[in-house]
Amino acid sequence: MNTMKNKVQLIGNVAIVPTFKTTKKGKKLARILMFTIEYYTNSNGKKVDETEWHTVVAWGKMADKVESYVKKGEQIGVSGKLKSRSLIDKDGIKRYVTEVEANEIVLLSSRNSNSNTR
Repeated sequence: MNTMKNKVQLIGNVAIVPTFKTTKKGKKLARILMFTIEYYTNSNGKKVDETEWHTVVAWGKMADKVESYVKKGEQIGVSGKLKSRSLIDKDGIKRYVTEVEANEIVLLSSRNSNSNTR
């Protein structure tokens, strides 16, 4: 049961060009905004598509691979865990953020289909 705790798996599309930064301690961070779409028929018989947005973060060597291979519009598979944190925005308001910390990212629609970012 321990392997099922705090585990997230998503398949979706990269919404914008991933962003990158290096921390003060020299560790590289990649941030990917991706979306998933769920299709269903509501109680009135109308077909509905519902889009969910997800922020995915990757650290270190995985961030380097994201920089090399992950592009806007591509379909990716992500496996990781949820991480929540708080921050103070520019207006002094405390905000809460939940992100997926990736431990595996697989390119599903890349032109270079032999590449993945494990």
